[in-house]
Amino acid sequence: MTYQVVRNDEEQYSIWPEHKELPAGWTPDGVTGSKEECLAHIDEVWTDMRPRSLREWMAS
Repeated sequence: MTYQVVRNDEEQYSIWPEHKELPAGWTPDGVTGSKEECLAHIDEVWTDMRPRSLREWMAS
């Protein structure tokens, strides 16, 4: 099965089967591949697990 990396408005990541319609609030990140490849990409790019709104609140 081929997956895609997806991201929500809070900049949280997940994977989703490429052939299925995305749930509301999620957009493709542009990376597709096996489950392992997609999870490896997420490990590289998602270095701060806090939601975007929390990061912004803590920075202000």
